[in-house]
Amino acid sequence: MRRVRPWLFALGLIVLLGAGVWAVRVGSGNAQSKTSGPSAQAGRTAPVPVVAAAARESDVAVYLTGLGSVTPLNTVTVHTRVDGELTKVLFQEGQRVNAGDLLAEIDHRPYQVQLTQAQGQLARDEALLRNARVDLERYRTLVAEDSAPHQQLDTQVELVHQYEGMVETDRGQIDNVKLQLTYCRITAPLAGRLGLRLVDPGNIVHATDQNGLVVITQLQPIAVVFTIPEDSLPPVLAKLNAGIKLPVDAWDREQKQRLASGTLLTVDNQIDPTTGTVRLKAVFPNTDGRLFPSQFVNAHLRLDVKRGATVVPAAAIQQSAQGAFVYVVKPDHSATVRPVKIGVTEGDSAALDSGVSPSELVVVDGAERLREGSQVALQDAGGGTPARQRAP
Repeated sequence: MRRVRPWLFALGLIVLLGAGVWAVRVGSGNAQSKTSGPSAQAGRTAPVPVVAAAARESDVAVYLTGLGSVTPLNTVTVHTRVDGELTKVLFQEGQRVNAGDLLAEIDHRPYQVQLTQAQGQLARDEALLRNARVDLERYRTLVAEDSAPHQQLDTQVELVHQYEGMVETDRGQIDNVKLQLTYCRITAPLAGRLGLRLVDPGNIVHATDQNGLVVITQLQPIAVVFTIPEDSLPPVLAKLNAGIKLPVDAWDREQKQRLASGTLLTVDNQIDPTTGTVRLKAVFPNTDGRLFPSQFVNAHLRLDVKRGATVVPAAAIQQSAQGAFVYVVKPDHSATVRPVKIGVTEGDSAALDSGVSPSELVVVDGAERLREGSQVALQDAGGGTPARQRAP
């Protein structure tokens, strides 16, 4: 057998090792080329889906807001004005009543007896007065004929005056008893809504009772008392002194639903030194009854109207350490950071004093994924089909 030379074996081994290294490098290069191909390039430059809205030019109202509570213009606790048994209760709890409606009745029979007695006393005293006047005429004739002393005539004159006073007293007593009979019928002193009944029929009630029979609260119109900072008071007073009626809207706790609209009535005569606020009262027709006594509301006092303001959705406003900003979508579908100065915010819209022009697109959804210069893909509010813009 022929013997293999050692140097040939070494050479073959070197060739095999070189071929293996070349294969590994080639495979690695192919993998890298696949990874850094068009799909990777697309992954790094994929546009960010966002929802954008066009800034618009509009008139914006300038409001002063304050927390307030609904206060009735009038609240009355109905009391009896005479003593007696409560025989009838003619109202239902929670019922709406008008001024003069009959609410309850007191047993009137004792006062009817007093009236009969007073009328009898009047008839007796009127008879005595008539007789005294007849005697007075006789004494005048006798005194004229010098047949009776003048002193007797003077006595008769005073007697007639005495009976006249008694008759007037009797008439006053009759009027008083008739008034008590009127008070036996308890009527509503004003229009409003009745509360819960405080006394049941059959009870003896007195004019001095503390609780009364029922409470009536006036609901139409109704007032809202709210506060504003003292620094905001001068422009309000200037408007009121000029005779301008300032509109006021009442919103719910979350300021998402407007409950009623009214006008400012007056301003309190002093500022609370502990809070630095002043109280204002507004009046609302409340025809639909949406405002209820002691209800907490947010009052929006419209002080002025800013004409031709640039308005964007409030959702577009972003905050940073440098202040407020928005992302503006440029024509090449890239996003740029634009610092803005916020003017008036009303509901879901905000008026900008600077930073954005009307018709520019601002990002309202998806801004958290953006950076300066990011490419964007405009979509509708539902995240579905692409859209060019969405009105605020």
